[in-house]
Order: sequence, then structure tokens, then C-alpha cells
Amino acid sequence: MIRVLIADDEPMIRAGIRAVLTTDPDITVVAEAGDGHQAVELVHRHRPRVAVLDIRMPGTGGIEAAREIHRTVPATGVIMLTTFGEDDYILQALSGGAAGFLIKSGEPEELIAGVRAVADGAAYLSPKVAARVVAHLSSGGAGALADRRTAARERVGALTAREREVLALLGGGLSNGRIARRLHVVEGTVKAHVSSILARLGVENRAAAAVVAHEAGILPPPASEQR
Repeated sequence: MIRVLIADDEPMIRAGIRAVLTTDPDITVVAEAGDGHQAVELVHRHRPRVAVLDIRMPGTGGIEAAREIHRTVPATGVIMLTTFGEDDYILQALSGGAAGFLIKSGEPEELIAGVRAVADGAAYLSPKVAARVVAHLSSGGAGALADRRTAARERVGALTAREREVLALLGGGLSNGRIARRLHVVEGTVKAHVSSILARLGVENRAAAAVVAHEAGILPPPASEQR
């Protein structure tokens, strides 16, 4: 059973998230919070596998809460919920240890897929979020976008063929275990590849590596092939 905490300052939003998540028999919502401070307290109390946090909340927001959860309860994966126009916040959350990013107006199935992926130890970027992050990082125009894509391809080009393969699957939201099954290797081998990829790319976590994969145009496999 995947234990989930929800944090949003709007009760109606929390109710909607809970309603979506409880349609999956493998997911249970163990706690709800109205701000980031309460979310951190409840994570310490309930130890959920996943915390779904609104990126902006009064008082202690989702970014600060994500950093504290990542620091003190690293076994809890954090998914940030964002709306359009919050790209700067997404970039801050990327460096704060968040493992997943979803658009509030996205499809319900995507919320469930994101929770399952993060619970499985993967990074999950909504395709819309990934596209926006890449565009925001390249906000200087088409030339800047081309430059970033070229730089990303050069960084990825320094990886081994197997590491590039692992990066593509990581960017598609697969956990180490699922990557191992896909590539017919042991999970320890995948963990070693992921550690090497993060070091070679100069990024701190899987979510940031996934952004590089999207910038470089490494497309994840079709969903039907990820199962």
C-alpha cells in the first residue's frame, strides 16, 4: 500500500486530490495539511511514502517543506503540484529535492502515475512541466533554446551508450528496478549507472537529470513498453 500525504491550503483542492488517489486500491491518503509547516510535522508523524505538496502555500510553502522533508525524512518522496506561471518555483524545487512535478489541471491518471513512480523511487516530470522547464531555462529566445539543447546533447554525449540508455528511461519516469527489468540487468548495476550519470551531468538528483534528458531530446519509451 502506498501511503500518501496531501498538502494544499485549499480544502476543495485537497478533497479533489484525495478523491482521485483513492480510486487506486493501492494508494491510501494518511494525512492532509493546509500549509508546509503542518505537512512537515505530519510527514514526521505518519512517515508516508509520498508527499504531494502545493508549490505555493501561505506561511511555509511547498518548496521549503520539500527541502525539510528531503533533509529529515528522505524516504518520503515529494511531488510538487504547480500551475501555469510558476516556472521559477519549479526550478527552485528541482534543487530542493522534489522528485516529481505535476500540473494541477492535468489528467487524474497522471496524478496516480506520478505517485506510483515516486513511490517506486523514480523521478516523474509531467510532460507539460518538462516542456515548460526547458522553455523557461531557454527564455532568451530560440537561440538560447538551441544553445541549451546543444549543451545538453554534449553533456549526454559524454555518457557511455548504456548510461544514455539508462538516462532515457530515467527521464521517462522509470525506477531503478523497472530500468533493470527493461535492460535485463541487476538493480545494483542500474544504481551504479545512475550515480555515474548524476556525477557526469553535474546534477544533484534524478529530477534534474530528467530535465537534461528532455533538453537533449532523449525521448522516453512508449508507456506500453514501460510496464
